Amino acid sequence: MSARDEVLRRVREAVGSTGGTTPPPRAYRTSGDLPAGSSELDDLLVERIEDYRATVQRTGGSDEEIVVAVRSVLGSLGVTSVVCPPAVAAHFLAPNGDQESGIDSRAENAGPVRIVADDGSLDADTLDGIDAVVTGSAVAIAETGTIVLDGGPTCGRRAITLVPDIHVCVVRPDQVVQTVPEALARLDPARPLTFISGPSATSDIELSRVEGVHGPRTLVVILARS
Repeated sequence: MSARDEVLRRVREAVGSTGGTTPPPRAYRTSGDLPAGSSELDDLLVERIEDYRATVQRTGGSDEEIVVAVRSVLGSLGVTSVVCPPAVAAHFLAPNGDQESGIDSRAENAGPVRIVADDGSLDADTLDGIDAVVTGSAVAIAETGTIVLDGGPTCGRRAITLVPDIHVCVVRPDQVVQTVPEALARLDPARPLTFISGPSATSDIELSRVEGVHGPRTLVVILARS
């Protein structure tokens, strides 16, 4: 018997298959026990996000309330420039404080904020000169504290969420699920998916944590709830 045959024999024994038969599928959990839209689900998501040293701000579910929350966060962080997908610029921010939209681009307790609606042409150097990015989300996973972006109209290009130092992400009421399988069932695997669990961080062999190496060092999740 060759070494390869021996390895395969041991693998078959380990998975409970002695021949060409396929072992029965494992009964993985595919859904959670917390009701969709419940406060318990929200609380679990907030707890897990904060475990990753990110910040959560709760607000109401209307566009007006989300706008106020976004402005408040930008003002508290001293942000003066923001990049965002065009859909987010239209709903949550307005270029040059356009009063016709009902949205003032001045962050609370701060001066005017320069709003850059991403058209796909911004390179890394340009993005590096922008303080923050504001996006929506595709889904949020409560058990893991993970926000998923899918490159859609409110999530935008992956580049704009990796280069600026601050990421403000809006999570809508119907986007929160409890488990990873529930999230995957909602996502299109052909899209450019980005899973975000807290701010970018890494550790060396002595477990010295460094944030902001591979992406934003500050993550603020605005959790909207009707």
